[in-house]
Amino acid sequence: MAEAKVLHRGIRRLAGWAVWSFFSEIQVIGGDNVPEDGPLIVAATHHNMMLDPAVLSTQFPHRRILNYWTKASLFANKVAAWVLLSSGNIPVDRKSKDNQVLFRGTFEALSRGEAVALFPEGTSYTEPAIMQVKDGASWAGLEYTKWVVQNADMTKNKDLKIVPVGIVYTNKSKYRSRVLLEFGRPISMSDYSEQFLSTTAGEPRAAVKKLTARIESDLLRFTVNAPDWDTLFAARMARDLLWEKENSIPLEDFVVVSQTLVDLFATPDATPNIVHVRRRLLEYYSLLKTSKLTHATLTDLPLPRNLSPHITVPLPSRLRTLILLIRDTVAVLVRLPFFAFPLMVHFPAYIAAKWAERLVEDEEETMAQNKIVFGLVLLLVTYPMVFYFLWALFLYTRIGALVAAGTVWLFAVYHVKLIDDNYEHAKRLIAAWRVLVGVWIPKKWDISATALKQYTVPETPPDNPWIDRPRSRQSSSPHLSSSPSTSSPTPGTSSPDPASKPSSPSTPNKTQKKKRKPPTRRLIKHVLRARVEAARALASFIRALGSAPRDKRVLAAEHLATLYGGFAEAPPSLSPDPLGSTPQEPKRQGFRYAHEVIQFLQDHGANIARLQTTIADDYWAAALSSDGEYDSGSEADTSKSMSKDNEDLVWIAPLVQTH
Repeated sequence: MAEAKVLHRGIRRLAGWAVWSFFSEIQVIGGDNVPEDGPLIVAATHHNMMLDPAVLSTQFPHRRILNYWTKASLFANKVAAWVLLSSGNIPVDRKSKDNQVLFRGTFEALSRGEAVALFPEGTSYTEPAIMQVKDGASWAGLEYTKWVVQNADMTKNKDLKIVPVGIVYTNKSKYRSRVLLEFGRPISMSDYSEQFLSTTAGEPRAAVKKLTARIESDLLRFTVNAPDWDTLFAARMARDLLWEKENSIPLEDFVVVSQTLVDLFATPDATPNIVHVRRRLLEYYSLLKTSKLTHATLTDLPLPRNLSPHITVPLPSRLRTLILLIRDTVAVLVRLPFFAFPLMVHFPAYIAAKWAERLVEDEEETMAQNKIVFGLVLLLVTYPMVFYFLWALFLYTRIGALVAAGTVWLFAVYHVKLIDDNYEHAKRLIAAWRVLVGVWIPKKWDISATALKQYTVPETPPDNPWIDRPRSRQSSSPHLSSSPSTSSPTPGTSSPDPASKPSSPSTPNKTQKKKRKPPTRRLIKHVLRARVEAARALASFIRALGSAPRDKRVLAAEHLATLYGGFAEAPPSLSPDPLGSTPQEPKRQGFRYAHEVIQFLQDHGANIARLQTTIADDYWAAALSSDGEYDSGSEADTSKSMSKDNEDLVWIAPLVQTH
């Protein structure tokens, strides 16, 4: 019965409903790379706690059941053992120093032709890049080849494959965000088993390291990796400015577009003004986060020019404009009756999810998990109550039970189908009035420029104490960092024991004191100003890249350099020694040509010409910046900057045509 995995199927179904209701889109790439049968080890990225196994199990190709590692001591009781085995867990004896004993449960599952899933990073974390890839998957796979040789008569399933999987979230803690799963080509153990089975000292471990390096290379290719947080945040802000709609980038392009922008802003000499550009993008990014707004929401706001208090217009005209805003408000409220009942039923779950998120506000990788768990618990209470209420109306008949169950199911589907459109309209409406209030309040109520500075630098998540940080990553400068492909940690720097628990950190992680965020209305004028200045800076950045010599190079991750560029010998500053002791041989540095990158971004939907509208037609922000009161460190006064904008924008249309 345990082999039937009865509980696993039930849990997977429940997880499928939770994942379906939380995410707006899930896309699988490379599903054909997964064998339909035979022994399989799945090595996946792990950046979102329980959501990773939930998404992986529910979306796994061919509906294959995945087995996950669990401490062997939990299987001591027969009832507990049945529950664990039936729910898709296999024992791992972490106390054993003999790998053949350590992985015995894994070998038995693989010998039956089953699939084992694990996360080689060892823990879930929030970092700008993959920080570590441990050797657990490699040890398990190669030790199985040894076990097969020793027990050839006990199994027919000998040809083990390892499939790397990248799980990427467009915003891993946000409700109704999107998920991409990319499955790599299966890795055969035959390429490494001969070296692993060698009796020469050091050869088995070398084979393990070689296999781990291959797995890490695939995981880096499937994910977005930045050398530091500032580079990642700047790239995100540039992406939002170039693709203004929240879901305008197709999921299959999300990683490659994001990594291209990361590489651009990781290039120290990309343009002469890159430091200024990064600062403007980071300021806008930070102010958006502080004010709980998004660039996409601001772009869609129905706030016409003559509503600005800085523009003198006749009162009737301004009144008509205000009526238009009220009309848009009513238009949003009109649809509320169609969504009111499902909203009321699910409202307790929304409140519980919001409260659960605040419990772990310093752990982004746990937020979505808490939201789903707390919301799901309430819905598991709410839906049966609705079912029994409807069933009672049908006098508890069998037909009544079927009708009640079907109604509850359709009600849940109805809620999910309506939530996206209503959710976006509600966000835009709330933001519109918040912006309106923020612009019209007296200037004396605005937050001062001195107090504003603390909100113009993005907050970074606290360090995860369970990560083995290579010294080269800790000491590298944000402006001198190499691309992720060369600065990633060396595989296998972890403990030799692939299933060991992480050691306790030498220094405890101190919780930073949270800054008290001001009301949004006091930040709105600064947000609108930062929006124009960020667009202006990004426009000048792209202009400089577009007018650069044809041989101008920018950094590129290894897989992107292979596809679109090439490799050159990296300077010593870009190829540090992981241990910080002896110099290494020069490393290859991936690059792409600047003109090709601009063409690539345009081909993938970057609306460069839209920057002209953001700068020239944003009358609100132009008016707010015109008196210079809200300028926080511009390199020239506003009038000169605005005239420079017009110069910067002349090139955009020809550039779009020539490329």
